[in-house]
This record gives sequence, C-alpha cells and structure tokens, in this order.
Amino acid sequence: QLHLVESGGGLVQPGGSLRLSCAAPGYGLDYHGLGWFRQAPGKEREGVSCITSGGTTVYVDSVKGRFTISRDNAEDTVYLQMNALKHEDTGIYYCAAGIEACDGAVSATEYNRWGQGTQVTVSS
Repeated sequence: QLHLVESGGGLVQPGGSLRLSCAAPGYGLDYHGLGWFRQAPGKEREGVSCITSGGTTVYVDSVKGRFTISRDNAEDTVYLQMNALKHEDTGIYYCAAGIEACDGAVSATEYNRWGQGTQVTVSS
C-alpha cells in the first residue's frame, strides 16, 4: 500500500523559504508522476507543480521562478523548494502520486494516492 507522508511545512515571513518533502517509505515511486497541490482557506484545491517519472517538470504560472520540484527515486521522495514566498502561497500543501501522471499539466485527476497535507503559512 502506497502511503505518502509530507513534512517541512511551517510559518515563514514573506520573502522566506521552505522546503517540503514527501516520502513513500518502502514503496518504489520510479514509475509514478508526483505532484504538489495546495488548498487555501475558503478556496478550492489547486495544482502547484509536478514531475514525471523521467524528471520533466511542470509549474503553474504563479510559482514559476520561485518553486522547484525535484525527486530522489533512491529515497522514494519528492521535494518542493519554495523561495520568495508570498502571503498568497499560504495553504495546506498535499503531495500526490499517480502512474504516468504529470502529462503536461498539474491535474488532480491524474493522481490516485494523496498525502495528509502539511500547513504552510506565510505571514509577517
């Protein structure tokens, strides 16, 4: 059974950085696309970034140039490095996995395994 466990969230000032991690201990993610999504209070969940099994990355416009997604297949882990954080980046961040996911867009319908989420709060 694939279980995804996020970590790395927290409180940060605007302009600061956080690095989120999502691990699947003991489960090979080599053939999975991996994505990050977020949900702000009172808003619907939105895609942030994803990475294919081959390492191709996709970002939504609002995070381009600030966020970097990466994966370590040996550690069955995906990361989201978030720099220059803004108030509007606040929300619960979820990682997700899906076979052949990340097909040119960050679409939740491509994923069938989700983590429990980690809170990111950007506030002064």
